[in-house]
Amino acid sequence: MDKPVCFIDTDSAGKLRVQQSALKILDQIQQPVVVVAVVGLYRTGKSHLMNRLAGKQTGFALASTIESKTKGIWMWCVSHPTKAGTTLVLLDTEGLGDMDKGDPKHDTNIFSLAVLLSSTLVYNSRGTIDNKAVMELQFITELSECIKVKSSDEDADDSSEFVKFFPSFIWTVRDFTLELKINDKDVTEDEYLEFALKLKHGTSRSVIEYNFPRECIQKFFPSRKCFTFPFPTAPENMSHLGSLASADISSEFLKVTDHFCKFVFHDSCVKRLKVGHTVTGRVLGHLAKTYVDTISSGAVPCLENAVIAMATIENKAAVKEGLQVYQSEMEKLKDSFPLELKDVSSEHQHLSSTATQAFMKRSFKDTDGKYLKSLEEKIIKLFDEHLCQNEHASKKRCHFHPPRLVFAEEVLEVFLKQKSVDSKAILQADKKLTEKEKKIKEEKEKAALLEQEIKAREEKLRQLEEKMEAERQSNEERMRQMKEKMDEEMRLQREETERAMNRKLREQADLLQKSFKEEADVMRQEMEEFKRQNTESNRAGELFSSLHPVPF
Repeated sequence: MDKPVCFIDTDSAGKLRVQQSALKILDQIQQPVVVVAVVGLYRTGKSHLMNRLAGKQTGFALASTIESKTKGIWMWCVSHPTKAGTTLVLLDTEGLGDMDKGDPKHDTNIFSLAVLLSSTLVYNSRGTIDNKAVMELQFITELSECIKVKSSDEDADDSSEFVKFFPSFIWTVRDFTLELKINDKDVTEDEYLEFALKLKHGTSRSVIEYNFPRECIQKFFPSRKCFTFPFPTAPENMSHLGSLASADISSEFLKVTDHFCKFVFHDSCVKRLKVGHTVTGRVLGHLAKTYVDTISSGAVPCLENAVIAMATIENKAAVKEGLQVYQSEMEKLKDSFPLELKDVSSEHQHLSSTATQAFMKRSFKDTDGKYLKSLEEKIIKLFDEHLCQNEHASKKRCHFHPPRLVFAEEVLEVFLKQKSVDSKAILQADKKLTEKEKKIKEEKEKAALLEQEIKAREEKLRQLEEKMEAERQSNEERMRQMKEKMDEEMRLQREETERAMNRKLREQADLLQKSFKEEADVMRQEMEEFKRQNTESNRAGELFSSLHPVPF
């Protein structure tokens, strides 16, 4: 893409919608995507940062007035500068707090979508990270009401699960003029952020209100980073920042910008679904459509429901893709018909394995094997059709050419039966032959016919056995690939849980060190729940292996 496009906007009724043109662009991206979304109050310079990540001076619209320039969410897809085979998707969101908005929930919805769709969330503010700046990030405190992880209990608070699926968090502070010192000691930008998020002791209402947004940031985004940017240029040049030459921009600002971009490129992870499945551009488009449609209907987006919806879409497409692989290659084989059954079966096994690989590459969460079974049934049906076509070609060839082919024995049997009928007519007409001679000749004809019938039946039995063996081997290969797929999904889930547990452990240790024992106990209970889920995942994998052993 040479420029950004509108991804999500509002219709005439004020409801969010996804632009079809943006979905078409994403549908063509088969690579994994790293999704970086920027949010923040309007007129804080979000778009300029995103242009820099795209490696451009201009692209996303820059505002030079008090009016918010970006409306909805805009998207820019570029090749990732450091991760080969990966696309970097940049999402520039509408400025929060714009006075012209009519719907009070609009900002919350935009913020929620940025969280749901991104693998790295950049929050952009100006000045300092003081209590006012933290309180302006009120949308984080509303996430537990705007996003659900599980669909089983709509009233339950499952926000403790957010840590598994939420993006990493970067706080960028623009126009920062303070010295990075705490109690006269030099500190890093990250230490400055953690100091601003430090909790207070006490149970008064003011302390609870002070701590709540900080607790949410710590709980939902354990992976945090901070960058402080000085003024980029003189105030009179700010209105045309996008067109300024590097010489007219502060060298310190350019230095921090370069550091910020390198960090994002190196540390931002590929977007993954709740089950650890890698998100491609196509999947990102489906996710956006699912979340936006849910929000527009007045419901709360649910990660579990989104995964189920995505699994249905992707698994159906995976069946179609696998079948296309098999069908296209088998159609080429038809040009060589008739062939020996073993040759057709051998090609069937090879193509069945290739089709299963294509299916596995795209499918996910097919835990009961429903879609793999559907692919198997469709492949077997096509195999039978091609066997019939090969049989027809073989019989047709045998009528004109003597060499033995797949159904030569059956054709010969038909020929002998016809010959027997003709022989009887000749014998009846031959008056010179004695009755005894006629009987001897008839018996010979019957014996030859019986022998050929036996050979034809043996040939059919051999063909059936070959077909059954081909199907057995194909099924073994499918089960082997299915087990590999499930093992990989289980591994990703375990890694996901372990990352969440490690983050919780760090947070718990920090809370204990700061004497927040009650909060640390709550976190310990959450970690126990993660361990239980991890154990259940392992048991599910062991159960599958015991029910579907892979033969060797």
